[in-house]
Formats: sequence, C-alpha cells, structure tokens
Amino acid sequence: MSLLITNISELVTNAPRDAVSVASPGSFEAIAGAAIIVDAGLVAWTGLAAEAPGADEVVDAAGRAVLPGFVDSHAHLVFAGERGGEFAARMAGLPYSAGGIRSTVAATRAASDDVLRSNLARLAEEMLAQGTTTFECKSGYGLTVTDEARAVALAGEVTPEVTYLGAHVVPPEFSGRTAAYLDLVCGEMLAACAPSAKWVDVFCEDGAFGADEARAVLAAGEAAGLQPRIHANQLGPGPGVQVAVEAGAAAADHCTFLSDADVDTLAASGGTVATLLPGVEFSTRSPYPDARRLLGAGVTVAIATDCNPGSCFTSSMPLCVALAVRDMRMTTAEAVWAATAGGARALRRTDVGHLGVGARADLIMLDAPSHAYLAYRPGVPLIAAVWRSGERAAWPGLSGRGFLTVPV
Repeated sequence: MSLLITNISELVTNAPRDAVSVASPGSFEAIAGAAIIVDAGLVAWTGLAAEAPGADEVVDAAGRAVLPGFVDSHAHLVFAGERGGEFAARMAGLPYSAGGIRSTVAATRAASDDVLRSNLARLAEEMLAQGTTTFECKSGYGLTVTDEARAVALAGEVTPEVTYLGAHVVPPEFSGRTAAYLDLVCGEMLAACAPSAKWVDVFCEDGAFGADEARAVLAAGEAAGLQPRIHANQLGPGPGVQVAVEAGAAAADHCTFLSDADVDTLAASGGTVATLLPGVEFSTRSPYPDARRLLGAGVTVAIATDCNPGSCFTSSMPLCVALAVRDMRMTTAEAVWAATAGGARALRRTDVGHLGVGARADLIMLDAPSHAYLAYRPGVPLIAAVWRSGERAAWPGLSGRGFLTVPV
C-alpha cells in the first residue's frame, strides 16, 4: 500500500531532485513545499507537493520537515552495569583513560543473556524514538571467546551492522601478555565471532593496541571475511588513521588528534570516512575534533553517538548534531548530512542515509519546519514520527498537534 506524505515544509533528500532513481547518498539536498511517496518499503517519488501523484494513504505533515533516518555508525550497546560514578569523577577533574572499560567487562561477563538482551533492546528502542533507523553495534565488553561470541550474536538480533571488537583492551587475566591475547583475538575468538559479524575493529591507542598489533587484528579479520574499521587518534596523536587507510578501512572513528599528514591521508584515501563522535568530547571534556579542517581538505565526515556506558552514554543523534554545529563548527546542513548520508558511507550502505528514489524508506518527521531546528532547539524532543522501510516504527511526539493520517 502506497503512502503519500504531503505539506512538508522541507524535505531533506541528500539526492539530486531531478534524478529518476538514485543509487546512493549524494550531497545535502532539500526541497521546500514538498511531498514524498513511499511504496513497498522504498521511496517511490519526491517533489513539490503541488505535483504529487495519488497514493493509497495520505499523511498531512502540516508544515513539518522530513529527513532521512539517522545512521549511527558507531555504538557499543552490548554491556551490563553503569559507570555514572566515573562520569562524576571526570566532571570533578579526573582525566579520562581507556582503563574504565575493564569495569564494564567485569559486569558484562557476570550478566545473563537475558540481562544483556534486555538492555540492548532498551537502547535500540531509545535510538529509534530519537530518529535512528540504522545503527552499528560492537562487541568488546566480554573479551573471552564465549562472551565475545554471545555479544555479536545478541547484536545480530537487532542490527545487521555487527562489529567484532575483541581488540578493545587487554583483559586483566592477560595483563603483561598482550601477544598471547592477540593470538586469541586473531585465532579462536575470531573464529567464534566471524559468523555473526560483518566488521572487525580495533582500539589503536596508547593503553590499548599499537600500530602493528592493529594491523594484525584487521588483517586476520579480513582473512575471515570481515570488513575493517578502527578506533583512531582519540586520546592523542598516533598511528590509527594511517593504519586505517593502509587497511582500506571503511571508517576511522574519533579522529580527535590529527596531524596534517593524517588529514591529507584521509583526503586521499578514496573511501575511508572520518567518523566524529562529539558526545565523547562532551562527556570527557576533551578537545573537539576540527571538523572544518577535515571538510576543508575534502574528507568525508560522519557523525555517530559512540553510545557506551563509559566515555559517552547518549543514544541521541540529535544531540550529536547540535554539538557538531556548536562545538565542531559544522553548518546545520553539514551536520545533518554527516548524521545521515555520512553514516551510510561509513557503513558502506547505499540504501540508507538518503531519500532518493529506490532508497529504503527510512524517514523521520520533525516537529519543526526545518533541519536547522535540530541545533537551533538543542535538548528539545523534536522527533515527531519515524518510519522504517515504509512502516511507521515510532510515533513519539505528535499527540494532539495537528498531525493527520487519511486513508484514500
């Protein structure tokens, strides 16, 4: 059954408006006074509301904006426990380090499958209500063969974008024996996790894994059929970005401390996306990445939440958009593109992140007239309705506010 959404004040498509069909996200593009037709779970038509064909059902957007669903390309949702005390200590002046991960590892290992599944489902629903229709989910809080295997299996219940992150940190039982742990990560643990995963990741950072160790993890993952991505240059300057591009990684994530050579390497990479995670800087009081520097060099930029219990416990892409505009000096259009089409590029997806004809009909309606309100009204719940594959998936914010669905 086809659906027409009409009287849209601004329809962000990230697709050329005159194209008959669009195979992947393009640059930021928006249509004023627009409408969109969804049929069989896909975008069938976009254009001016006055020119819209008929459909089986009509939704009157009443002057609201419609955008592609957010694509969150970096999240850690399979965990147990919480680290609110650690956050409070950071806000009191204690610097952030990677060591706090180990407390989540202990809680996750002790948790039952039902506890982990329940927490994962709650966070996935939280994301959806805030407009995220596609998200990536990592393992990395088990760090044993059994616990990493169950983490990727659980993640696969809620998303196809599953990442094996056995190389998150060295667990306490392998203290002083990093080489032995890497043998496990690249051997038995990888073999147990690869059937349930799409991606392989490594935390390339002081206190985690060095350049040669990261190369070994990514190479082993690729040999097992997984695609590479990497945590890079979060806590200080380092080799992560260079390793990412050498490996042909889909994305180098964090990118907080970059040299000129790092920026040039990303710009010349031909496909490695710089995924920026402004919620981390907000939650750790670290310097924000220089998005203007990356964009000026021609680097493809994505925005993601990095939702996790330690360095950034937010699932809100709208918050990350607002932070990117305010603290990373992105324009509102750049930030929204990075949170939609940019995330799709970071996941090497062509079917999401845009509303071109033929795209998956993942879209969000704002209780606002334009995309700019995501940064203009930070902290206000603006997601009025969410559709995923053409079906209404969430309707969190439109009770009694002039929203009308009319069967034809």
